[in-house]
Amino acid sequence: MASAEVERLGLDDGLAGGRKDVAMPEPVPSPSVFQLRVVLGGISPLIWRRLVVDASSTLEELHHVIQIAFAWSGDHLHRFKVHGRSYGAGAPVALDHLGLRLGERFLYEYDFGDLWRHDLRVEQITAAEGGLALPRCTGGRRAGPPEDSGGPWAFMEQTRPHRLFAVARRVAEILSEIIEDPAAVEDYCEKLVCLRPWLMTERFDRRALNRSLAGLSRKQRAA
Repeated sequence: MASAEVERLGLDDGLAGGRKDVAMPEPVPSPSVFQLRVVLGGISPLIWRRLVVDASSTLEELHHVIQIAFAWSGDHLHRFKVHGRSYGAGAPVALDHLGLRLGERFLYEYDFGDLWRHDLRVEQITAAEGGLALPRCTGGRRAGPPEDSGGPWAFMEQTRPHRLFAVARRVAEILSEIIEDPAAVEDYCEKLVCLRPWLMTERFDRRALNRSLAGLSRKQRAA
């Protein structure tokens, strides 16, 4: 299905929707770091993260950071849109070669069916400080939406108070049945896993997120 999406949207192996031979802007002074505020579009109250990343990070590396920051699975296609150009999976271009200025915005889209749009704004471009782990998250609010939940509109509908109350009531019913018959726990395990994210939509654990980002950083250094 992913190949069909690629063909329909005109994405190539590394860059999408643009010519490969277009000259890139001059890089910013190095070493430096970007502080980015990432807001998931179309959702209220806001779901957002503040991320600090090395300016030499490629868009593909930033993709993995955003995936972890919003707890996405990576099962769907993605692309960045910067200065009118689209960059698909595997784009090797680095942030400090995109000509981004303080206050500028660019876009990260994930899952072209549900179409989750992440608005990224450059809040700071500063000199790198030794000893600080990168990438890292310094702020945020709310959990990311469950995967394959239908996009912003469907997510907003599913998180209306009466819908969440219905989920909580169903979980209580399942737990009551398990207490009465512990052997039934395996029958309900998958259903509980599916219901759990809807009970955690207001939860944001920055420390846990940074532990996951540290694991990503170790994997990238080892690659």
